[in-house]
Amino acid sequence: MSIRDLEPKIVWKYFYDLTQIPRPSKKEERVLAYLVDFAKENSLDWKQDEAGNIVIIKPATAGKEEVPTVILQSHVDMVPQKNSTVTHDFSKDPIDAYVDGNLVKARSTTLGADNGLGAAAALAVLADNTLVHGKIEALFTIDEEVG
Repeated sequence: MSIRDLEPKIVWKYFYDLTQIPRPSKKEERVLAYLVDFAKENSLDWKQDEAGNIVIIKPATAGKEEVPTVILQSHVDMVPQKNSTVTHDFSKDPIDAYVDGNLVKARSTTLGADNGLGAAAALAVLADNTLVHGKIEALFTIDEEVG
């Protein structure tokens, strides 16, 4: 079974995408570009602050404009740790993630589920056009793993 076969598929699709983007702390340029591309592909407004954090804004569904805004927040960097027996360059190599029974693991490196899974869930919400909702702002922050 592949990660992309897990349910809900849309969440695991985005998580898999994130495992393929090197994103150690202080080197989040590629994942930030991915987020901007995502916003553009989904016709969503986005903003980036001077630090590099990105917010993607999904307007309220018609008739729900008065519902309070929901803010989803996650960080996009990950801890770059690996076993001493493997050669892995976190600045360029994707994570080799796989399903082992009822667990998702990475081969000899950290998985990046903290907070890649939170970012994937936020992207799934932003991409889902069947939801009825007030305004949604998804904030993706950088450098969380280094304080």
